[in-house]
Amino acid sequence: MFPENAASGPLSGLRVIEISAFVAAPLAGMTLAQLGAEVIRVDPVGGGMDYSRWPLAPGGTSLYWASLNKGKKSLALALETEEGRETVRTLLRQSGKDGGIVLTNLPAKGWLDYTSLSDDRPDLILLRLTGNRDGSSAVDYTVNCASGFPIATGADITPVNHVLPAWDIVAGNQLCIGLLAAERVRSRTGRGQEVTVALSDVMLSTVANLGYVADVQINGYIRPPLGNALYGAFGNDFVTADGRRLMLVAITPRQWQAICKATGLGDKLALVGQALNVDLSTEGGLFEARDALSAVLARWCAERTLAEVGSALDGTGALWGLYQDFGQLVREDPRCSAANPMFAEIEQPGAGTILASGSALRFASDATPPPMAAPRIGQHNDEILGAIGMDAVPAP
Repeated sequence: MFPENAASGPLSGLRVIEISAFVAAPLAGMTLAQLGAEVIRVDPVGGGMDYSRWPLAPGGTSLYWASLNKGKKSLALALETEEGRETVRTLLRQSGKDGGIVLTNLPAKGWLDYTSLSDDRPDLILLRLTGNRDGSSAVDYTVNCASGFPIATGADITPVNHVLPAWDIVAGNQLCIGLLAAERVRSRTGRGQEVTVALSDVMLSTVANLGYVADVQINGYIRPPLGNALYGAFGNDFVTADGRRLMLVAITPRQWQAICKATGLGDKLALVGQALNVDLSTEGGLFEARDALSAVLARWCAERTLAEVGSALDGTGALWGLYQDFGQLVREDPRCSAANPMFAEIEQPGAGTILASGSALRFASDATPPPMAAPRIGQHNDEILGAIGMDAVPAP
């Protein structure tokens, strides 16, 4: 039997065996680990299919893999052999009442199907991510292209693939919610179960929840690409005199009035509303007049440096944000630094000193663990296998 997990955090004591690759499932495991759960990532000896994904450190260490597996323990097994698979089953049997949980995005066949694993542990909870509901494969890019968002993004109907793997991220969080819900059921009833979520269903539910499905059905409206304008209210990007770009947004009347007051353009902007016969106190009016309003505000921004624009807008209630590339984010934004308690500098084996994030959640009564490095493949073989009376498999 494993010793009691001494980690801190709201999920301290929870034990999860993760057998996964790529983004969604590893993100779910890391999210749980950052809240104090003991997450044991099981990989083939030498690392799985995602162990060398870009970006890479100069020595070849995957910064991608390291960043998605912080705070986990690593167990390297010959999963292609019956001996390796039996080791996983032994881990499940001996992982205590708060264990017996598997997180995976691998296919439900052979030794990794629920029936096979639950033979050893009737109260097993298994979280599985699939591509499509029927079990067929899909990835974020093949799901996103069908969502409608790439067609509605940009300045024309040429599709724009967003580099943010949105559906993987949402799916990872859905896996966490499903795991905690199933664990709550088990704590009340003693009953385990398999919980599945399809990446395509995550996309479809989100599109429906945001009203786009209903808009087509009820209004026959298909949202067109609008560039950087905000649909249904006021928002657009503007360029300053020193070439920086910012996003300026108003959704409520108070936010619009804040922009009018901060820029000193209230009278001119009001004339736009009168000329177009729209009510600028409503979201719809702001949206209808967006081009003319943006033209007035664009000139105001173009006559001022970023520092001058920021000085005028800050503290007024106006909503604005600065466009940054990744380098500017890291070098210039204090929120992305050790000044933010979510971050800390850590030593990542094979990569060096990196700025790593912990959980974004803040609990009033429970501290979350500090940011921790990702493990080396097989780093915890001795610890994990020794705790269940098995000989360690040498780490690579």
